[in-house]
Amino acid sequence: MKKLINKPEDVVKEELEGVALAYPSMVKVHFEPDFVYRADAPVQGKVALISGGGSGHEPMHGGFVGMGMLDAACPGQVFTSPTPDQMLESAKMVHGGAGVLYLVKNYTGDVMNFEMAADMARAEGIDVLNLLIDDDAAVKDSLYTAGRRGVGTTVLAEKICGAAAEKRYDLKKLADLCRKVNINGRSMGMALTSCTVPMAGKPTFDLPEDEMEIGIGIHGEPGRKRLKLKTADEITEMLALAIIEDPAYHRTVREWDAGKAEWVDVDLVDPPFKAGDQVLAFVNGMGGTPAIELAIIYRKLHEICEKKGLKIVRNLMGPYITSLEMQGCSITLLKMDDELIKLWDAPVKTPGLRWGI
Repeated sequence: MKKLINKPEDVVKEELEGVALAYPSMVKVHFEPDFVYRADAPVQGKVALISGGGSGHEPMHGGFVGMGMLDAACPGQVFTSPTPDQMLESAKMVHGGAGVLYLVKNYTGDVMNFEMAADMARAEGIDVLNLLIDDDAAVKDSLYTAGRRGVGTTVLAEKICGAAAEKRYDLKKLADLCRKVNINGRSMGMALTSCTVPMAGKPTFDLPEDEMEIGIGIHGEPGRKRLKLKTADEITEMLALAIIEDPAYHRTVREWDAGKAEWVDVDLVDPPFKAGDQVLAFVNGMGGTPAIELAIIYRKLHEICEKKGLKIVRNLMGPYITSLEMQGCSITLLKMDDELIKLWDAPVKTPGLRWGI
């Protein structure tokens, strides 16, 4: 294992210390429990948006804390869910009186711990809602989930919902917006290599030089299939068509019913993409993929969208939701409307995403 680290057990702590020193005007870091929060928190009268998950996916989530995105982010150890006390204490730190929205990727540990944190926060008088992101079109279930995994749409939801919170959407309206983003987003990833978790000291899985994994998860979970290596155009087509042609499907998510004061199952039906839709196209690097290769993927994605009658109105390209040093990429398409375009264009100032300032 070759990594720019000191001791494997100190990786997350030292990374957080580096973030705090590098971006003091945007974020602060609280230790024991660990979380990153806005330097100007709490913002009174604004719903606080909080997310989190295992470390190793930077800049998600800590790199997206700041004006126009998250109010706080809770980092677990590498590829390990954060704990309820992190989520609770971050909510208490950034709560500005208008409630808290927890944005949760659909991984079993994250879902369970954010539900526990929400119950604990309500017991302390904080109005909290949890929203799941489960946009991965690759597999129905995986090693870490019941249902589809939460991946690239998470970044887009954090930006769009963060902008809406700045515009003072109330908690219910913000939750409805987040649900709309999730329903209209689809993602799929692929890997050329494994990654190495520092504490493990060896690759997470074995992938021969002449093979690739299609539909892999951001923790190295198995995807749809393992194939001989293809060209960039062939890979892009496999990912893009799986997303665009993903059929409408029924799914059940867990949401908090304030009236009943209990968690309930809510049935959702996701619409497929169709000709004439406006979309945001997001080509994401998994950590070890150079920008030159991502641009080649985007070029082919643009061509495929044109052929399918999808109009790309906004885009994002770069390593925004990574898997340590994994070589590979993911594609996310999000169906856009006027509301989502305005919120996407709104100013944002975070360590990992900045424009309009």
